[in-house]
Amino acid sequence: MAASIYIVVEGDDPGYNIFVNGRVLARYESAVEKLALALGVKPLLEFFSADENSMALLIQEGGGNPELLNRLPPPQWYSPEEGLSTLTALIAALEAEPQQLGSEGPEVLSELREFETVLRKTAERGHRWHLAVSWR
Repeated sequence: MAASIYIVVEGDDPGYNIFVNGRVLARYESAVEKLALALGVKPLLEFFSADENSMALLIQEGGGNPELLNRLPPPQWYSPEEGLSTLTALIAALEAEPQQLGSEGPEVLSELREFETVLRKTAERGHRWHLAVSWR
């Protein structure tokens, strides 16, 4: 089962495409986290928050305990600017040296740029966001 990291924007329909394919990013998450820490920015997974929809999906996919739904804390929402400071630092580091994450460095960079595009739109509209994980 391949994991994928994706963006959830607060509200029902933000009015723009928030889909990003975060499969390569999910595979390289620990390397990307180490890079973020080395750059002195907040690692991406610190923006993770489980909401009822993403947890229900996870449980349907066989990846979670149904009893957890009853004990979920309220979802945490973040300002897009917080995420953008992490993304711009990671993108700059990978543009300078994409191979530091191995042969799939360019794909990780591409997904980070997609995340950046979505967060810029999120910032323009004053929305908040968090990351979620899917195991499809």
